[in-house]
Amino acid sequence: MTDPLAPGATIGILGGGQLGRMLSVAASRLGFMCHIYEPGAHPPAGHVAARVTTAPYDDVAALTAFAHSVDVITYEFENIPTAALDLLEALCTILPNRRALAVSQDRMTEKDFLTSLGLTTAPYGRVTDSASLDAALARIGTPAILKTTRLGYDGKGQARISTPEDAPTALAAMNGAEAVLEGFIDFSHEVSVIAARGVDGSVACYDPGENVHRDGILHSTTIPARLSAAQRSDAVLIAARILTALDYVGVMGVELFVTPRGLIVNEIAPRVHNSGHWTQAGCTVDQFEQHIRAVAGWPLGDGSRYADVVMENLIGEDVTRVPALAQQRNTQIHLYGKADAKPGRKMGHVNRVLRSLT
Repeated sequence: MTDPLAPGATIGILGGGQLGRMLSVAASRLGFMCHIYEPGAHPPAGHVAARVTTAPYDDVAALTAFAHSVDVITYEFENIPTAALDLLEALCTILPNRRALAVSQDRMTEKDFLTSLGLTTAPYGRVTDSASLDAALARIGTPAILKTTRLGYDGKGQARISTPEDAPTALAAMNGAEAVLEGFIDFSHEVSVIAARGVDGSVACYDPGENVHRDGILHSTTIPARLSAAQRSDAVLIAARILTALDYVGVMGVELFVTPRGLIVNEIAPRVHNSGHWTQAGCTVDQFEQHIRAVAGWPLGDGSRYADVVMENLIGEDVTRVPALAQQRNTQIHLYGKADAKPGRKMGHVNRVLRSLT
């Protein structure tokens, strides 16, 4: 893809969850159609996209037909099989690029990349067996957390090690998968920056949001975050450095710990991000439209904030609160169209506008 996409073009999205759903809605406002590729039946994005292909990621014929039907391909989650990406990339442009995926798909690779840029992360070490775990613990100490290098999210694939005696149980919880040991950080709170980079290299960052997690899942994001002017500037500069180093195109979420020694990078997500949902109520161009603009080759939108916002996830049975939430003033409701309210499952979110800045 060399020229900006014209309205009427089709954007392919790998993954049909709520992020793909909201990307499809944003694309439709700009006159684009979306084609979802999703192995699971009846995905949330399928309710609003122009077209859905339901097929596994090893279906060569389906992947080929999908690539030929779209003008550019993007994705709503990181863990797409490499073989599928190899096939698709030979047929169509994929944005963000493969390097961003390779870095974010493996926690060890991600931390090595971040430290190569001179950024600070939690102390970490590779774990493949009990001997490497013992060596990492001897260097990093406890408490620490053991995480699979791949596929973990929302608290999955993780085990806390409070004392060295916990090590065998934690290692067993990895089920033989390669892991990374991370030392605990003494931080006051976590923030995230939602940042975008266009095909022309321009960068636009949203104000950092302050995140609260419960049981390993994001519960809420509050804008503005508790940051000094210098910390806010540092957070944005860190995000911009990462985007530029990856020659990134699209929206990325960068999670940071706020510590007395400065900002420490927790992780990056090469896609629109849960902690950026507040932009739907606080900005003229939200993160979903910004991502569509970027991958379509359009100019990035203005990410300025015009309101203070709290975003709260509706997880599991929280969705039963919707009738009451619908009666509250200044409350924007987003439901994902999921049928079953399972524990830990994100069913939707609400954005509460606390104060207008205009």
